[in-house]
Amino acid sequence: MAATGVTPMMAQYLEIKEAHPGSLLFYRMGDFYELFFDDAVAASEALDIALTKRGKHAGEDIPMCGVPVHAAEGYLLTLIRKGFRVAVCEQMEDPAEAKKRGSKSVVKRGVVRLVTPGTLTEDSLLEARRHNYLAALTEVRGDVALAYSDISTGELRVLSLPKVRIGPELARLMPREVLLCDNREEAWAEVIEDNGASLTPLGRAAFDSTAAEVRLCSLYKVDTLDAFGSFTRAELSALGAIVEYLDITQKGQLPLLRPPVREAQDRVVQIDASTRRNLELTRALAGGRQGSLLSVVDRTVTAGGGRLLERRLSAPSRVLDEIHGRQEAVTYAVDNSTLANRLRDSLRRVPDLDRALSRLSLDRAGPRDLASIRNAIGQALDLAAMLTPLDLPALLTETTALLKGQDELLDLLDQALVAEPPLLARDGGFIAPSYDADLDDARQLRDEGRGVIAGLQAQYSQETGISSMKIKHNNVLGYFIEVTSTHGEKMLAMGDRFIHRQTTANALRFTTVELSDLETRILNAGGRALEIEKRLFEVLRQAILDQAAPLGNMARALAELDLTTALADLARAENWCRPKIDDSRTFYIEGGRHPVVEAALKADGAPFIANDCELTARDGAAVWLITGPNMAGKSTFLRQNALIALLAQMGSYVPAREAHIGMVSQIFSRVGASDDLARGRSTFMVEMVETAAILNQADDRALVILDEIGRGTATYDGLSIAWATLEHLHDVNRSRALFATHYHEMTALSEKLDGVENATVAVKEWEGEVIFLHEVRRGAADRSYGVQVARLAGLPASVVERARVVLEALEEGERQGGSTKQKALIDDLPLFAAIPPAPPPAAKPAPSPVLDALEAVHPDELTPREALQILYDLKEKARQ
Repeated sequence: MAATGVTPMMAQYLEIKEAHPGSLLFYRMGDFYELFFDDAVAASEALDIALTKRGKHAGEDIPMCGVPVHAAEGYLLTLIRKGFRVAVCEQMEDPAEAKKRGSKSVVKRGVVRLVTPGTLTEDSLLEARRHNYLAALTEVRGDVALAYSDISTGELRVLSLPKVRIGPELARLMPREVLLCDNREEAWAEVIEDNGASLTPLGRAAFDSTAAEVRLCSLYKVDTLDAFGSFTRAELSALGAIVEYLDITQKGQLPLLRPPVREAQDRVVQIDASTRRNLELTRALAGGRQGSLLSVVDRTVTAGGGRLLERRLSAPSRVLDEIHGRQEAVTYAVDNSTLANRLRDSLRRVPDLDRALSRLSLDRAGPRDLASIRNAIGQALDLAAMLTPLDLPALLTETTALLKGQDELLDLLDQALVAEPPLLARDGGFIAPSYDADLDDARQLRDEGRGVIAGLQAQYSQETGISSMKIKHNNVLGYFIEVTSTHGEKMLAMGDRFIHRQTTANALRFTTVELSDLETRILNAGGRALEIEKRLFEVLRQAILDQAAPLGNMARALAELDLTTALADLARAENWCRPKIDDSRTFYIEGGRHPVVEAALKADGAPFIANDCELTARDGAAVWLITGPNMAGKSTFLRQNALIALLAQMGSYVPAREAHIGMVSQIFSRVGASDDLARGRSTFMVEMVETAAILNQADDRALVILDEIGRGTATYDGLSIAWATLEHLHDVNRSRALFATHYHEMTALSEKLDGVENATVAVKEWEGEVIFLHEVRRGAADRSYGVQVARLAGLPASVVERARVVLEALEEGERQGGSTKQKALIDDLPLFAAIPPAPPPAAKPAPSPVLDALEAVHPDELTPREALQILYDLKEKARQ
């Protein structure tokens, strides 16, 4: 409630703010959104804008800051990224209407929208090629469900999952905001924040499954949800929470949500959070998209295609028919490159149909969104015309069918809209000439008022025979007809046709009903033209929304076609092959390559060394135990095979000469070292937690890559853990796995476990140097070459030499009788051998006539003949 002495405007502000305590209040004041009190202090700091003051409250100055309405989106984006939520409060009436109620009346205002991380729709606030998911997580009677929606595209999905899958699924979706029942906040807050999402608690009523069913039926205007599938109570609870939250934040203006889709976990490859991070699927370890697998394989040319690629890459399929269908479509585009290039040229002109539709449904659209729909339909029909006569694979046939059927809507939008509409409807000028007769008349009066008046003047002159007659205008009379006193009597004699208004010393002034009406129309023409355009905008908007379902299907078809042709372009350009995918347990890669590393090497002009991999297991495990030095490429080899499997099952070609992959159900990766100091976890503890997750979850269809298990602890502890882990993978999980290690003792397991085979990354020694060949061969490495790698890294020569001496002592002790002998030999080493004596001063080199001659040569100034002569001269000097 407002305090005594508070102005009516500030009383209104405080009342609205009280209803939205968790949000910054953007309070509309003419051309600005203004913030007061604590909101102003927080916003001025976050936005780096000036903090001023306006009036007093409780005897103290009221802090105030503001942002221009026309630039508000940029400020909103900054605030959302910094963790704020914003309530947008607009003026609900014209200030002139408020004045009619009294001079001290306040313009009616109300919050029209809550802006939160998961409810953004504006292009300027979103990444075009990434989804912006709002998720809801709930538990009903022990069943857990996760629903998620991107209101900028209308997608709405839900899945049931065990609690252990909450983290991996959030890592897959990367939602910006997650809704939780307030009684589950403590249990799940950590896993949500780990995945970078903003957490929003809601009351239990929002998650009530019975109310949710009613809410969903009302949204889709159906009596039952059976047509959409069978949903558990937990799934209904999660879906209902999303709809309830959207109703709250959008103030009843719900977005265009497609019917909910129930996802089945057994239809996609399961990938946990650490594996996604290690494999750098959509984000590089350094942060950002650059350097990730997605950045290298993305050749899509539309925003919708880019989003579809990220979804497919994040959740490869486990349904053979689906994978084969996608492969056949890509193969068709590979084999018909001329057609594929024509399709891609046309797709480049396709706007973001999904997001334009969403803004139209939320009444946040402008004329350019209407034009986007028009242009997208036009391009879709052009694409369909290219594809319809052809004998296409099944997926492309289905896609082509969805591109058709909007000819009438296209004709309507073509006739109604100008080629390049303005951004905002309030600017007008987006309806084409000759589309609406009333609008044409209003525009003519607005733009050509003088010409219309001149025409009427000519008409009256002809009618009266008074050539000197003029139609003039002043602020008192408006438009009027003026004649000299000589012709005054003639005009007065015409009766009611010309109405006398005023007599001056030299002239008489008249008007007519027609002139008065024309004056009113001219004065109101601009406003009337704008009102007509706004009315027509609503008509066109509704015509589009009436076709929302088929337009949504068209958007999905455009994305599918874009992704198919993009994968074909990638396969042709990078010489990728079509993998064979079946239900066997085969895993055979010939000439496999890491796509991200290969791209980086290609940029530097260096080749990538391809390698084979065979993990074919008929009844049990198939494990390659890989040894070899650091820097030789073990981690790259491990990752590339996981990426090849992932790309294959999303329906893509793969970077290899040949590939045969039996269905992979899960991909697990434990590669790299990192700690988690915030939770008090050392590097070794993180390693053990991730390894435990793999051993507890991997099944016999999983593909597991493990690198240097046990390296974070004492040598024998680490060796024993690595040994036991490999045995568990082989005997219990029975997975296909690549296991890299520096513990050469483990190579003996190949003789004890049928499914284990040794492999090594080859190196070559030459004159004390170690050369990495980056070739993976069957067999075991005899040592790790750690000292040589340390030298390459730039350790001081004295340290490298001391390490070599200690290493020789340790190895000699091992050969002679274990740790006791090792200690004795190390004790015999000179204590300060690590600090070599100062070297004698280098002898001054003898004068060299060859070097002296070279010093005088300037290569850039020589002709080829002169250079050749100098070579002969130098050779002669060298003999002397």
